[in-house]
Amino acid sequence: MLESREDYLVRVASLYYEQDYNQEQIAKLLATSRSNVSRLLKEAKQKGLVEIRVRKPISTVPPLEKHFRERFGLERVMIVESRGRPYAETLSAAGQLAARYLEERLRRGETLAISWGTGVSAAVSALSERQALQVEVVQMIGSVGTVESEIDGHELARKLATKLGGRFFYLHAPLIVDSQAARDLFLEQPTISETLNRARRASIALLGIGTTEPGMSSFLRAGHLTEAELRELRAQGAVGETAGRHFDINGNCERFDINQRVIALDLADVKAIPSVIAVACGLPKRYSILGALRGGYIKALATDDVTALAVLEADGG
Repeated sequence: MLESREDYLVRVASLYYEQDYNQEQIAKLLATSRSNVSRLLKEAKQKGLVEIRVRKPISTVPPLEKHFRERFGLERVMIVESRGRPYAETLSAAGQLAARYLEERLRRGETLAISWGTGVSAAVSALSERQALQVEVVQMIGSVGTVESEIDGHELARKLATKLGGRFFYLHAPLIVDSQAARDLFLEQPTISETLNRARRASIALLGIGTTEPGMSSFLRAGHLTEAELRELRAQGAVGETAGRHFDINGNCERFDINQRVIALDLADVKAIPSVIAVACGLPKRYSILGALRGGYIKALATDDVTALAVLEADGG
């Protein structure tokens, strides 16, 4: 099959921006002129095949990162110095730090499992193009369906796979259904079970951490819980959720019936993934972050200094 013009431009851009060939070397490799290579690179940028970003330095708090990492036994902790900035700016900075760590960890041909939410979206948006990696991206939870599409799992999986040059695998199911019996019927479907099995084999996962704080619950905002159901869940001890599963302050999730209606990886499966990166900011998430840490569900965390200090205080100082 003949190479399309767009594929040819991507190949030239990959040689230059990702594989560090200079223009003269590319010209020799492709039997063309150096000036033509320059024109091809310009065309690739004009067509949106190349995205160049100037990254501003992000102020972090290394002593706090070290203390937090040692306290919870994490591989990496990235703590943004918030300096009173708006939440959206702080979350964006945390997403950028998570994206940089992800870029360090990713290897060619790996499988990456992805959840949903604003934290995950911030990391995906900040990630640089790495099409030569050909990383497969798979949804680890069903689609939320009633929130902004750009933070839902299927759209994030597509966007991330496009950046990483690999295939994406949708979990063709809702995040939550009416009963455990309905959930079990979905899980019997070959396409759904195969996608979840693919997610279980992932070497890296990217997820967010939600809270059950009134007015801040993602499940409430998406319409999957009523205010009365959220109050009951909190009364039972639920402090947060990750990958669609609710848990208590110690990370236990077994006693919450809502988890039996969720179509997603079990938290035991999440825990077994070698590298799990979470992005979560804001004081309302201090107990949910602590629960996820105590449960051992995450190996790396991107957050802000105010939240990190609150998590440490909640853990006993």
